[in-house]
Amino acid sequence: MALLTGNSLKRKLIIYTSFFSLVLGCLLMFSAYKISLEESNEILDAQMKNLAERVAAHSPEPMQSQFDPAKHYHEEDLFVDVWPYTEQTHQSHEFNLLIQPIEKAGFYTHHTPNGIWRTYVLPLRDYQIQVSQQQAVRQNLALELAGSMFIPYLLFMPFVLWGLGWMISRILQPLDDFKSELTQRDSKELRPIESGDYPVEIAPTIEEMNNLFERISTAQQEQRQFIADAAHELRTPITALNLQIKVLLQEFPEHKALNNLALGLVRMQHLVAQLLSLAKQDAFLPELESSHAFLLNETAVNCVESLMNLAMQKEIDLGMERNEILELNMQESAVYSVIYNLIDNAIKYTPNYGVINVSVYPQNGMAVIQIEDSGPGIDPALHTQILKRFYRVHHHQEVGSGLGLSIVDKAVERLHGSLSFSSSASLGGLQVKVSLPLNA
Repeated sequence: MALLTGNSLKRKLIIYTSFFSLVLGCLLMFSAYKISLEESNEILDAQMKNLAERVAAHSPEPMQSQFDPAKHYHEEDLFVDVWPYTEQTHQSHEFNLLIQPIEKAGFYTHHTPNGIWRTYVLPLRDYQIQVSQQQAVRQNLALELAGSMFIPYLLFMPFVLWGLGWMISRILQPLDDFKSELTQRDSKELRPIESGDYPVEIAPTIEEMNNLFERISTAQQEQRQFIADAAHELRTPITALNLQIKVLLQEFPEHKALNNLALGLVRMQHLVAQLLSLAKQDAFLPELESSHAFLLNETAVNCVESLMNLAMQKEIDLGMERNEILELNMQESAVYSVIYNLIDNAIKYTPNYGVINVSVYPQNGMAVIQIEDSGPGIDPALHTQILKRFYRVHHHQEVGSGLGLSIVDKAVERLHGSLSFSSSASLGGLQVKVSLPLNA
C-alpha cells in the first residue's frame, strides 16, 4: 500500500495507530505479567502449604535443605527445612532461611543476600517446618507466561498494521473521490456537488464549496450581463452616428477627417457586435439551449452569401470548394457563428484580389469545416496566441477587435469539437479546420 508523503492524513493516522498499538502491547504485556505473577503466587503458595502439611503429617525429623547460589532453579524447586526449637546451629545462617521460632503459621517474605524469598512456616510443638522458594523464580515464570502471550501479538503486528492501513485508506476514500470530482471539472463547471454520496464529516466543506461556486457563478453572470448590456446600449448611438457620418460623406466625400471618423465608427460597430457575440458564448447554458437537426452544407452556404458583399469590396474570390451534404444535430446558431467568424476573419486579412475557399466534408466520423485563404498566414508559433481575446497578429492591416477567433474557440469547445491551424497547401495562406462530431 502506497503511503502519501508530506502532510498526509493517511500517513499520520497509520503512524499514530502503530505507535498506539505498540504502547498498548507494552501495557498488555505488563498487565499479563502482573496477572501471571499473582496467579503463580496463588498456585505456588497453595503448593507450599500443602507440602508443609504433608511433611507435618509424617512425623518429620530435623532436616536441612541445600541451596546453591550458582544454580538456576525453577518453579518446581522447593526448599523444605525442619528445625527443632532446641537446636539452631550456625549452619542455619548460611542459608538465610527463617529459623527463628514462629508462633503463627503463614507466609512470610524476607530479604537475604541471595535475594527475596517466599516462605511458608508451619510451627509444631517441637519443630518448625518451613517451605521456601526464591521470589525471582516466580517472577521469571510470570515473565515467561506474559512473553508467551506477547510474542503472538508481535508476530501479528505487521498484519494488523497492514489491515489498519487498508481500513484507513477505505475510510478516507471519499476524500480521494472528492478530489477526483474536483479535478475532472473544468473552469466553467460550477454546478453544486451532490453531498449525498459523501460522509457527514465532509458535508459542511461541500456545502461551503457549493456556496463558493454559487457566488462565483453569480459574479461571472453579472460580468457577462454587464458586457452584454453595455454592448447592446452602444449599438443604437453608434448606428445613429454611422448614418450621420454617411450623410456628411455624401456632401464632403474628400474630407479626410470625416473618412477617418467613419473608419473609427466601423471599427467600434464591429467591436460592439463581437462583444455581444462573446457575451452570448460566455452565457451559454447547455440545459437552456435547444439542439436540432440541420444540414451543415446549407449553413456554410448561408454564411458565404452573407459575407459575399464584404468580399466583393476587396474583389476576393470567395466560394465553396467542397460542399458535401452532412447532417448535424446540435445548436445551429453556434455552428453559424463559427463559420461566419472564420470567413469574416479570412476576408479581413486576405489582400485584394485574393482567394478564400470554404469546404464541408466528412473525415474519420467527424464533420469538417475548412476555410483557407491566400493571405499572409500566421506563424505556427502564434497559433495558441491568436485564440486569446483582443490578440491580433496583423493589427495594422485591417479593422478588427481580436475577438473573432476567441468566439470561434469557445463555440467549438462547447460543441465538443476541435480547432486547428495550418498553412494552406493550395493557396499559401492560413488554413483553419474545425471538426465537429457527426453523431452529436
